[in-house]
Amino acid sequence: MTDATTPKPVILGIDDLRPLPRATRIARTSRDGIQLLQEHRDGYIDELWLDHDLGGDDSIMPVVTLLEEAAFSGRPFPIGMVFVHSANPIGAETVVRALRRWNYPVRRAVA
Repeated sequence: MTDATTPKPVILGIDDLRPLPRATRIARTSRDGIQLLQEHRDGYIDELWLDHDLGGDDSIMPVVTLLEEAAFSGRPFPIGMVFVHSANPIGAETVVRALRRWNYPVRRAVA
């Protein structure tokens, strides 16, 4: 049982279509995803769910670049686990490899 003082986990999702029922906030585009991450820059993100293809020409890669640049500058986003749940296996593997290279905890998942 949790009480009122127990903080609710921060579960962010960036996906153009899926409802992601566990997510506390969802962004539907890479631009909105970047803004969502910036809003949580100084807090802990328990889970981050990423879809590779975000509709049309949009993809998760601008968000991945933001995460990589933060790690490169010595200030990675504090994230408990990144879940990559894309139906695009090549795109998903690209995201997983990029984030692992910067020591983000990441794994493939089914949303």
